[in-house]
Amino acid sequence: MITDVPGVLVGRFERIGSGWASGTTVVLTPAGATGAVDQRGGAPGTRETNLLEPENLVRRVNGICLSGGSAYGLAAADGVMRWLGERGHGFRVGAQPHEVVPIVPSAVIFDLPHSEWGNRPDASFGYAACEAANDGPVAQGCVGAGAGATVGSLKGGVGSASEVVGGYTVGGLAVVNASGEAVNVETGLPFAADHEVAGEFGVRWPDRPGELSVAPKKLNTTIGVIAVDADLSKAECRRLTVAAQDGLARAVRPAHTMFDGDTVFGLATGERELPADEPQRVAVLDSLCSAAARVFARSVVHGVLTAETVAGVPAYRDVWPEAFPA
Repeated sequence: MITDVPGVLVGRFERIGSGWASGTTVVLTPAGATGAVDQRGGAPGTRETNLLEPENLVRRVNGICLSGGSAYGLAAADGVMRWLGERGHGFRVGAQPHEVVPIVPSAVIFDLPHSEWGNRPDASFGYAACEAANDGPVAQGCVGAGAGATVGSLKGGVGSASEVVGGYTVGGLAVVNASGEAVNVETGLPFAADHEVAGEFGVRWPDRPGELSVAPKKLNTTIGVIAVDADLSKAECRRLTVAAQDGLARAVRPAHTMFDGDTVFGLATGERELPADEPQRVAVLDSLCSAAARVFARSVVHGVLTAETVAGVPAYRDVWPEAFPA
């Protein structure tokens, strides 16, 4: 899970039922982490992404806000900023400890049809998600920003995974809400099943068509975070996010469409140095990028496997129940 990266906290808040199916997930690095972003697809909903360009001033971010609610849901980041600011976390702009501006890049998914109009995350969702943040196991499935997520013909959700490579820990978190499919509906096999760690969920992949109504969906955009405990520059951190998008393309078909705003943020906490020798440094960075693609692909699979049926959208576990141990 992404919280296997030391210094990374995850919290969430969601509302499901009574006209609601939406929420917010936060990935916090209160002490700051080098930030980056890679955005693909034709329909992004984002905030503070230009700040993460390598040539711009601020290097370290204090948190990432992922939310439902389409562009309205970007308001959740206001609550994340307030929570961090109350604790003195942010870019210092004055002499007093409280004179900070928290840096909280954000992205949203389009999940509006699953809630009554007007029911969408606001600043209170972001604040509540921060209050719940911790470094323990990450809740997956229809929680936080994944509450109203849909991936192709199935219910989507939040998924997380991690991998240790060369002594570095790479962790990912995905909010799976893609226009494309994450599963071959003719066999029930996730497209990124080959990235799945054997026995992690105890699943036995089915081999039969699912009883699904396969039709173009208006719900779209997978967003997420890839984190590492290495000390990376903004440009190096961005290479991780580029690789993570490759993982998304392995897991969802098609990915990065005109109807998706796929956005992956990068966080490098700086706990472990990379080699000073340039050839060695490049080789280590390359191994981290390869791991980022695998980890993000697995995070997408986990988001599908852990989802539950919400608002009439069938979950994988209901279409292919034989895949899960009794």
